Amino acid sequence: QPKAFSFNFDQAPQVPAPPPVEALARLHALDELGRMRRAVEAVGQATYHWMIENDEIHWSNAEPVLGCVPERMASGRQYATMLDAENFTSRYDAVMRTQEIDEGNGVPFEIEYLIHPDGRGGDRAVWIEDHGRWYGGEDGRPIEVFGTVRRIDGRHSREQQLSVTSNCDPLTGLMNRGRLGEALEEAMLVAARDGAPCGFAVVNINNMQVINEAYGFEVADEVIVAIAQRLRTVVRGGDAIARYSGSRFGIILNNCGEDALHFAANRFIAAARDSVIETSRGPVWALLSIGALVLPQHAADANQAMARAEDALSEARRLPSDGYALYQPSAERNAERALNANRAAEIVRCLREDAFRLAFQPVIDATTGVTVMHEALLRMAEGPDGMTAAAALIPIAEKLGLIRLIDRAVIQMSIATLDRFPEARLSVNVSGTTAADPRWSPQITEILASNRTVTERLTIEITETVALGDLSETTRFVTALRDLGCGVAIDDFGAGFTSFRNLRALPVTMLKFDGPFCRGLAANSDNQYFVRSLIDLAKRFDLTSVAEWVESEEDAALLRSWGADYLQGNLFGAARLDPPWNRQADRSAPPEPAGNPELSNLRKAIEALDRSFKRAAASPAAADQDYKPALPATP
Repeated sequence: QPKAFSFNFDQAPQVPAPPPVEALARLHALDELGRMRRAVEAVGQATYHWMIENDEIHWSNAEPVLGCVPERMASGRQYATMLDAENFTSRYDAVMRTQEIDEGNGVPFEIEYLIHPDGRGGDRAVWIEDHGRWYGGEDGRPIEVFGTVRRIDGRHSREQQLSVTSNCDPLTGLMNRGRLGEALEEAMLVAARDGAPCGFAVVNINNMQVINEAYGFEVADEVIVAIAQRLRTVVRGGDAIARYSGSRFGIILNNCGEDALHFAANRFIAAARDSVIETSRGPVWALLSIGALVLPQHAADANQAMARAEDALSEARRLPSDGYALYQPSAERNAERALNANRAAEIVRCLREDAFRLAFQPVIDATTGVTVMHEALLRMAEGPDGMTAAAALIPIAEKLGLIRLIDRAVIQMSIATLDRFPEARLSVNVSGTTAADPRWSPQITEILASNRTVTERLTIEITETVALGDLSETTRFVTALRDLGCGVAIDDFGAGFTSFRNLRALPVTMLKFDGPFCRGLAANSDNQYFVRSLIDLAKRFDLTSVAEWVESEEDAALLRSWGADYLQGNLFGAARLDPPWNRQADRSAPPEPAGNPELSNLRKAIEALDRSFKRAAASPAAADQDYKPALPATP
C-alpha cells in the first residue's frame, strides 16, 4: 500500500511575483547599452553627445581614447581649447558652418584634426577622426550631435609619409616637379583671376658636372642640398620652391612683375655666389644661372611656362659667368623652330620613301691625275625630278637621333654600289654620334662583316673633333673597321686639336684636310704654312694625305709640290648621281640599299616618326653644300 501523501500549502516557500513588463524592458535596455559600450571600447572609440543649446558634451570611454578626463572637455568651448591652431577644420566648422538643412534623418559628417589633451601648450598631440551626425530642430538647423572619435596617429603618419613620397623630393625635402606643376597651374589661375602677375624661375647649378667629376656624386648631393637650403631662406613667405630636376630648382613668385622678378633673380644668384659651400671633401663654389618669365602674360599653362623658362635659362647659360635671363617672345626663334620641324619632316619622308641617293665625287692621285676613289655624298629627292644636298638636314638629324638611321642607309647604299661595280672604290662619312655610340656602331660593323667581299674597297671617314670626343670608344670602332678590311680616314683634319699621342692611338690610314684651309691657298700665306705642316705630319705617321676643296690649278700645283698624295674638289669634277664606272652597265635605277632583315622594323619606326611630323611642311629650302654626316650637331 502506498503511503498517503499530503501537502500543507500554508507552509510552502513564498516565490516572488514576476516583475512588471516595464521593469524587464529597462533591464534589457541596460544590458544592451552595456554590450554596446563594451563594443565601442573594444575598437578603441569614444562616443559623445553634444547638446548645442547649452553647449554640454557627454562622453563615454573618453579618457582611454583621448587621454583626457571627460570633465575637462564637458563643453564645446572647453573642447575647442584642445584643438591645434593649424587645423584645417573642426567639429564646430563641420556642424555650425554648414549650409545643409536636416530634413529628418540628420546630416552626417566625417573630419580629421589634431588635439592637445593637455591644452595647446602641452607636449602631447593626438590625431583624431571624428565621425558623427547632427540633428536639427524645426528650422532644420543643428540642435544636437551624436558621434564617435578614435585615434588615427598611425594611419595619419603613413598617409603623411605617402604624401611626402609622392609630392616631395627625397634629397632636399622640397616639392618635386609633379607637385610644382600643380602649384604653378594654381598660381597662374589666381594671377589671371586677380589681375596680379606672378613669376616663375628655373635655377640651374652651372658647375655641377665639374663637381661630379672632381669630388663624386656624394659631394654633388651635398651641394644640391646646400643650394636648396640657401634658396629656401631667401624666397619670400608664400612663394613656392621645388627641385625641378637633377641640379635645377623651380621657384613660383606670387604677385611678382618683371622688375620684382629681376631683383629676386639677383638675390638667388647672390645666395650661391657670396660664400663657398662646406662639404665633406672641403669647400666647393657653386654658380647659378636663372631663366624666368612673367605669368600668365607669356604662357597659357604650366607646361608652356616651364618650357619657356627653359628657353630663358638657355640664354642665361650662354653668359660668361652666372647670370639671369628673362623670357621674351622671339620671331627669330619661332622661325628657327618651324624650320627645324620642316627639316625633321623631310628627313622622315626621305627615310620612309627611300628618297636618299648617293652622288660621287672623284679623288685623284696628285702625281698622275688618275682617279683612285670617289667620295659618296648624300643627296635627297626633292620633287619628281630634283635632287639636292642633304647637309641642311644633318644638324636636326643629330639632335633627334635620326642620324643613326641615315648612317645605316648610307652604308647600305655604299655596299650596294661596291657590289654592283667591282671597279669602284668609295669613301663615305659616318656620323660621330654613330661612331661613338656602343649600341649603334656594332650595327655598322655587322653590316660590313656580312659584306666582306667589298670592305677592302671602302674607306670610312670620321671627323677629327668627333674622334677626340670619346677616344676610347672611337678607337674600338676604328679597330673593328680595320679588322674588317676597311680603310679609315680622319676627315676635316686640322679643325680640331689632335695630339701626336692621339693620332698614334687611332689605327687610321688617311688624313683628309679641312676644306677651308685648302681653298684659295695661292692667296693665303698662313694657310700655306699650315697645310704644308699637315702634309709633313701625315708623312711622319705614314698616312695618306688628301686635300679637299681644291678649285684652282694654282692651289693644286702648290699641293703637289708639297707632296700631297690625293686631291679632291670641283677642279677635278663635281659630285654626280650618275655612277662613273662601267657606263654600259644598267643604270635604269639608282643603287638601292643592301638587304637587311631589320629593314621592315626600321620602316615601321620611320612611319611612326612621320606621323608625329605630319603637320610640318614637306619642302625646306635646299642647301648648296655637300652632306657631311660626321659634322657635330649645333648646340
